[in-house]
Amino acid sequence: MRSNKATLGYFYSAFAHLDADAMCTCYAPQAQFDDELFSVRGSDEIAGMWRMACQSLQDRDRRDWKLNYRTFMLSEQIGCAHWRARYHFGPAGRQVQSRVTATFLFGPDGRIVQQHDQFDFWRWSRQALGLQGLLLGWTPFLRQQVRSRARENLTHYLASQAVRQSPNTNT
Repeated sequence: MRSNKATLGYFYSAFAHLDADAMCTCYAPQAQFDDELFSVRGSDEIAGMWRMACQSLQDRDRRDWKLNYRTFMLSEQIGCAHWRARYHFGPAGRQVQSRVTATFLFGPDGRIVQQHDQFDFWRWSRQALGLQGLLLGWTPFLRQQVRSRARENLTHYLASQAVRQSPNTNT
């Protein structure tokens, strides 16, 4: 069992190295994650989200990925991190620089029970989506459209992983 602060350090170090499997060990089975793009429940969905994200970043030019972070504890059960990431996003490969504030709630075993990441969606959408983000990124319509697409991508990713891991019954 790690201290809560050590869990955050381990999590963000793994994230900097795009090691989703290591990141996922930091979550409790019943964990919840929310940000502007995702709302996922349970360690399986959270693991799928991070694996999908890390795989996408690795599939692009990994040399362009950069993550800086600092963590601190607000109380014995609540932690916070400020992180910045630089990466390329989507089919157009637009460069994005994200600035995120994350808050964490820890269980008694030191694993993450709740994580909430906050960032300026309009700022992100202008970078990631180009003109569409510039013109519509401030609207609830685009935010919901992006969230729906992210959920759809995660659902497809989880299904593809389940098929890949299931035993072949056609013998």
